[in-house]
Amino acid sequence: MPYLIEGFKDSIITVPSADGPIDIACQTAGSGPALLLLHGFPQTKAIWRHIAPELAKRFSVVVTDLRGYGASSKPVGAADHSTYSKRAMAADQHAVMQALGHNKFSVLGHDRGGRVSQRLAMDFPESVERLMVLDISPTLTMYENTTMEFARGYWHWFFLIQPHPIPETLIGANPEFWLRNHMGRHAGTGIFDPQSWAEYLAGASNPESMHAMCEDYRAAATIDLIHDRADRDAGKMLAMPLRVLWGEHGLVAKCFSPIEDWKRVAKTVSGKSVPSGHYIPEELPQELLAEAEQFFCLK
Repeated sequence: MPYLIEGFKDSIITVPSADGPIDIACQTAGSGPALLLLHGFPQTKAIWRHIAPELAKRFSVVVTDLRGYGASSKPVGAADHSTYSKRAMAADQHAVMQALGHNKFSVLGHDRGGRVSQRLAMDFPESVERLMVLDISPTLTMYENTTMEFARGYWHWFFLIQPHPIPETLIGANPEFWLRNHMGRHAGTGIFDPQSWAEYLAGASNPESMHAMCEDYRAAATIDLIHDRADRDAGKMLAMPLRVLWGEHGLVAKCFSPIEDWKRVAKTVSGKSVPSGHYIPEELPQELLAEAEQFFCLK
């Protein structure tokens, strides 16, 4: 059974797409301004279990599984990886919010969810009012400034983009070994409660989900860069306030300059490092909650 966040209602919302109807697993609670929470790799909406119930006291909170993850649809990737482009994944999320009656909303995204959030804000600027991203610099910046240290630390970026079925087959041989070594290298696996860990492991053990996750990364190294470069060449900038938090013990802090990196794509940027590794929602939930409440309550 998917992880049900305390006090939230579970549902499936079917949205149209170029790849056919897509089912997006969704949980909702609260009232007030709309706030969409998007998880990262290789996780699900369960990452928000510590903060979503508190946010629902102030906001209409929507937590979803991205296309390819958790209980959402997992279509086979197209040859050009467009099925898992951030443009396609962002359109899913915009359609979900529209279906829920939220024409304007804010977004909080971690990891891959942060990359979907960036594209969502770029493609639907009339809908996204405020944007917070966690432990990332823009994809284009990270690929164009890859160093030996970054490649060693984020080697999975370059492994997961290998042609199908190479990474899918290798991970499928021992999904738990992969997951423990991938996620445990940041802060150990003790930060994940047993129920959410079981959900993450189920995703890594599901061939369709693992294929989708690899396609997410393949898209990031191909079609997503085309879209990002087109925005840069056109001088497109995010106009809504953007806040970035990054873990001071993580590789983003060592290899990139998140504030300066985001200023290249957004007009109003603020942020800071926090005392954690990569998994901020599960390592520092109370600090993240305070940051989110302050940022998203500003007018």
